[in-house]
Amino acid sequence: MTPLKEIGECLITVDGEDYFFRPSFANMTKIGEPDEIVQAFYDLHNDEVGGLINRAISAYGCIPDWLVAHIRKADYGRRAFIAAVVVMNACCDRDAEALTGVFQPAKGNGRTFKIRKGALPDSAILLIAQSLIAHGVIGKAKVRRLQRHEKNGTSTEFRAVDYIIAAQTHFSMSQKEASNLTMTNFQMLLSAKYPEQKGFTREEYEQVADDYLAKKAKRLTKTA
Repeated sequence: MTPLKEIGECLITVDGEDYFFRPSFANMTKIGEPDEIVQAFYDLHNDEVGGLINRAISAYGCIPDWLVAHIRKADYGRRAFIAAVVVMNACCDRDAEALTGVFQPAKGNGRTFKIRKGALPDSAILLIAQSLIAHGVIGKAKVRRLQRHEKNGTSTEFRAVDYIIAAQTHFSMSQKEASNLTMTNFQMLLSAKYPEQKGFTREEYEQVADDYLAKKAKRLTKTA
């Protein structure tokens, strides 16, 4: 199966075995309850290891071995790594433990786990999972967002079923077809069906407001 990278799909081949990943609405629900999906997104993007890895890639174009060793030694990013493993397995069309590794209960302690490593390095697992959940939850389509449609603040839940129902309604899809959409895919379909509406984006609105206030202040200065 050929992945559509533009909507978040990817294909990883290891030892002749293909692993196909799709961050669909249906697969997002496999991560957990609506609030657990948001928590996984937060853990993947707000953990200290994420910043280290992103800065390393910006500086070196890759993740140096010494940084990987440092991260492992300091036990950075445990929450992010656990979330990454969950997300990758939720999005894969087969058991992905050969790639991500597996958690096993530690002997003599039912509250802790040890990790049996998979074929992929921790840094790759994190980056792949970040991309998957971004395409699945917030979308990465380049679409115009009008100021009146933009919202402030954050949500504590991601209800995939709401988007599945919306896709069925807007695009006359079956439940299965709608469930297989990614958020990026959903945004692109909306943009295609409802072309750019007239109106301001937030940046355009603020620019017009700033220009107006500047001109008004100039007029007031002249009449003073």
